[in-house]
Amino acid sequence: MKELDLSSLAQYSGKKVLVTGGLGMIGSFAATEAVKYGAVVTILDNSLPEHGANIFNIDSVISKIKLIEGDIRDYDTVVEAVKGQDVIFHCAAHVSYTDSMKNPYLDLEINARGHLNVLEACRHFNTDAKLVFTSSRMRYGNVQSIPVKETQPTAPLMIYGAHKLLGEKYNEIYFRNYRIKYVNLVVPNPYGPRQQMMHHKYGLVNWFIRVAMEGGEISIFGDGEQVRDYIFVEDISNAILLAGIKDEAEATTMNLGNGAGTSLKTMVDTVVNTVGSGTVKHVEWPDNYFNIETGDYVADISKASLLGYAPNVSFAEGVKRTFDFYKENRRLYW
Repeated sequence: MKELDLSSLAQYSGKKVLVTGGLGMIGSFAATEAVKYGAVVTILDNSLPEHGANIFNIDSVISKIKLIEGDIRDYDTVVEAVKGQDVIFHCAAHVSYTDSMKNPYLDLEINARGHLNVLEACRHFNTDAKLVFTSSRMRYGNVQSIPVKETQPTAPLMIYGAHKLLGEKYNEIYFRNYRIKYVNLVVPNPYGPRQQMMHHKYGLVNWFIRVAMEGGEISIFGDGEQVRDYIFVEDISNAILLAGIKDEAEATTMNLGNGAGTSLKTMVDTVVNTVGSGTVKHVEWPDNYFNIETGDYVADISKASLLGYAPNVSFAEGVKRTFDFYKENRRLYW
């Protein structure tokens, strides 16, 4: 991986940045990096149980950040947070796609109505703000060809993916009618430090790291040859910050990714070998799993190069960094 040129992020000096969901893994990385580049950062987070918020995630910069304990579902709270901001990193979400099927109304309230609150607050009180939205590769559903381009038809298989896609469409409508600037960043399988590790619903890589650290058994469906595009949280954060200040990125949707696919078997082997413990077992596919299985996924990330974006952390290096983080801080995350 080549060293990424982030010199343009010096433009954040003095800018006012709002991060919704800023106590979670992705939001906290974006917030702390924005502080590093001189931004005046506000975080809006409701610390909903089991949704990943952790005050320790911003421990290194907590004295430099304004923290609003509030919910994007509350319009008045969102209005006060949005006023005066130059850039909004909209990372707050109901992030479990499995829970979205069990409780679709909660997913609707957070990922749709909460998203509309942000846009409505911009429309009425801050039309100059630029919105960077973390969407999901679940927008695509079954992929037709690899690598996946942004032009592929969208057909979400899960409520979560449908509501993420709805958020993108809201952004398009508000730009067309009210000129609210936005960038939709389509995130594949994120992993890395600062992700909650209480349960498995957010990401397999982190969860398997926990299982391996506890000497447990990791189950692989089938032969383990199914391919995913795993992206390290620092790479996501870099893309978010670049999208917030690049004029080339306005009213557009861009795929993020690691630039290459990794099979499930390789992913698990990397985790077990890095951690130095844990075992692997191959099991049969569950009967109903093909209702939600999207097939292999690798993103075409050429469009994101307009931002100056390129993946900077290899999968092996990302797993090592994640493991090292939890060796030091596991008591704070599970």
